[in-house]
Amino acid sequence: MDYKSAGVDIEAGYKSVELIKKHVAKTMREEVLGGIGGFSGAFSLEKIKKMEKPVLVSGTDGVGTKIQLAYLMDKHDTVGIDCVAMCVNDIACTGGEPLFFLDYIACGKNIPEKIEQIVAGVAEGCCQSECALIGGETAEHPGLMPEEEYDLAGFAVGVVDEKEMITGQEIAPGDVLIGLASTGVHSNGFSLVRKVFDVSKETLSEYYEELGGTLGEILLAPTKIYVRELKAIREAGVRIHGASHITGGGFYENIPRMLPEGARAYVEKNSYPVPPIFRLLAKKGGVDEHMMYNTYNMGIGMILAVSPEDEEKTLAAVRDAGWKAYVVGSVREGEKGVDVC
Repeated sequence: MDYKSAGVDIEAGYKSVELIKKHVAKTMREEVLGGIGGFSGAFSLEKIKKMEKPVLVSGTDGVGTKIQLAYLMDKHDTVGIDCVAMCVNDIACTGGEPLFFLDYIACGKNIPEKIEQIVAGVAEGCCQSECALIGGETAEHPGLMPEEEYDLAGFAVGVVDEKEMITGQEIAPGDVLIGLASTGVHSNGFSLVRKVFDVSKETLSEYYEELGGTLGEILLAPTKIYVRELKAIREAGVRIHGASHITGGGFYENIPRMLPEGARAYVEKNSYPVPPIFRLLAKKGGVDEHMMYNTYNMGIGMILAVSPEDEEKTLAAVRDAGWKAYVVGSVREGEKGVDVC
């Protein structure tokens, strides 16, 4: 009896590490000390000393049940982007710069080529957010998970000078709400998606004229990472008063999280184009409008509150960064909360 006969292939683990090295190398920053394969990742804090009051900010998350689509489509190179996005977008909401990322993959069977695809996506997400992939873990769980399945989670650390933190306390009546476009459903609400579309290999392969692609292609589109856009806005001289990452809970749960007491957000649902996937989801599943805005991002993955005089500069900065943004509403005096009208 040996470990391999128990279901854990150590040699496959070694091969996985070799295959992912080239992807990890793409994410390196000068602060990273050492290389892949150590017991821990090391990151120099020398640059942070230049800040007046450096504050570390962190985020951790996974991909959720969206990962089932990757199994069914046998496409594993985008869910890593989702995993990074869910962590670094939260850090960006504080005004933080993501520094480094670690991933955790639990799998029924370590298939090195599949692990490479997953980590390639993680590395791409790190490149998009300019953070280093400094460590991770691949755990084989024979008998606990089916051989073809895996789960993916991650953890990110960033830094921000305390005086530059986005806390929401500066939000005031009259502020403009700027919505940054999403790439689709992102990584939330997939338990409902899977039920509405009765997800299978066959249903994911179905082409929809109104979507301009197959259902699987549209649903598996990776989550947009907003780190560069928020950096561009700050570099344009805009002070962001509040930021909300529109994840699970949609508009109704996430927008109030950035608001101070006495401030109420008003979002005009017709102020931007809602992607067709959401209209199809609502129609096919008989999902009412309030539930849609309480579950999904509805085409807006990040909402910022800025002063009215900074409206044009904010929109221009996002455009110059290569993305789309819209004025989607305003902040008024009232009970803390949000109205979608």
